[in-house]
Amino acid sequence: MLKTVLLIALVAISIILTVIILMQEGKSAGLGGTIEGVADTYWGKIKGHSMEGRLKKATRIMILVFFVLSMLLSMSFLD
Repeated sequence: MLKTVLLIALVAISIILTVIILMQEGKSAGLGGTIEGVADTYWGKIKGHSMEGRLKKATRIMILVFFVLSMLLSMSFLD
């Protein structure tokens, strides 16, 4: 039963992770990728509060959850 729940959660996380990654802009997209020293600008300082910053944070969290679920599913005590 637990293995089935974890497997369903892993599939759901995989789909969500794919959508989040596809929603992100490329590194060369926009002015932030072409201007050197963007971290010193106002935009560079508030970028974490933008939609792109939230997507990056969500990606990190989902990747961590994905790996934890994958490890739990690969352990033999769930069989």
